[in-house]
Amino acid sequence: MDQLVVPQFIDVEDKILGPVTVRQFLILLAGGLLIFLAYKFADFALFITSLALICGLSLVFAFVKVNGQTFHYFLLNIGQTVRRPPLRIWRKVFTKKELDYFRKLASEKIEVDTSPKKVVRPQHIRNLSLIVNTGGYYRPDDNEQLTNNN
Repeated sequence: MDQLVVPQFIDVEDKILGPVTVRQFLILLAGGLLIFLAYKFADFALFITSLALICGLSLVFAFVKVNGQTFHYFLLNIGQTVRRPPLRIWRKVFTKKELDYFRKLASEKIEVDTSPKKVVRPQHIRNLSLIVNTGGYYRPDDNEQLTNNN
């Protein structure tokens, strides 16, 4: 019997440069590109302000983890929680017509099916298991004809 190797540590990202993963490298690369664009097109005061902001945000997005998940997933989860709060309250108000209909349904008798149940014989179960095990090649009708002829 062949043994299969079960992958372990599937939540660990691949490292490309020392301890930096591909995701972190791309985030830092995008931050560096934005800083370069700010250096080329902004005056010095705006450049220093944008440098602090972009550098801080790119470092936070690249390296900070909250409860074992990356920072951008953390922000997405906050957004989902704000949009859809976890506490849901059902405040259904029924009209008089709906309440009358529900009362009428509750007062009516529900008919229960009391038809006799079919008795299952062990031979029938044995035949079904043989049909399943042989992939449909076994036919209980042929077998019964053989036993009846002998």
